[in-house]
Amino acid sequence: MSMRTPDDQPAVSASDRAFHHVKAAIIRGDFASGTMISEGLVVADLGISRTPVHEAFLRLTAEGLLDLLSRKGAIVRPIAPSEAEDVLEMREAIESAAAQRAIRLGDIDTLMPRLHRLLDLQVVATENADVVAYLDADDEFHSAVVEASGNRIAVDFMGRLHDRQQRLRHQLVRVRPEQLVEGLAQHRQLADALAAGDGERYAAVLHDHVASHRGAL
Repeated sequence: MSMRTPDDQPAVSASDRAFHHVKAAIIRGDFASGTMISEGLVVADLGISRTPVHEAFLRLTAEGLLDLLSRKGAIVRPIAPSEAEDVLEMREAIESAAAQRAIRLGDIDTLMPRLHRLLDLQVVATENADVVAYLDADDEFHSAVVEASGNRIAVDFMGRLHDRQQRLRHQLVRVRPEQLVEGLAQHRQLADALAAGDGERYAAVLHDHVASHRGAL
């Protein structure tokens, strides 16, 4: 029987803590591509033993985020340009088709308040140079459009691309900090295209928006 926390939620294992801690740092770019990470560093950060950290490193290696080294260390694996291109291509295709289907369903009025709330969050994040808050809202914006299509397969595929896409977003902002302002303007154009029921316009703006990520490759 698994242990549970007082609010009756499953307790998070030390291995899970280490896994999510390192994975989040890699996605944010705190551990940049090519950085060597020692198990001892994570042990010290989290105050846990070495065994669960090693287990976490094995899981991260299986996900393609780390390359294990001898003597208890690992190197952050870069996203290959070909892999990044594949991610961007598939993300654009899925979202463009989802937006056009959402428009055909005729329920855009239900989606727009959520998108406007996320745009407001991005405005505040941009003013505060809060990259994490900005990119969280960015991710939810695009996910909301795909969800509005009612296409569960599209939602599933976007979920599979999520971590790679977020890592690319963080890389882009590190390379081009001005992307916060540019991305916000493009998000407004995307929202306007949806409100107007213009799927072709949405696809065109999305193409330019996704293309900007290639600056991080």
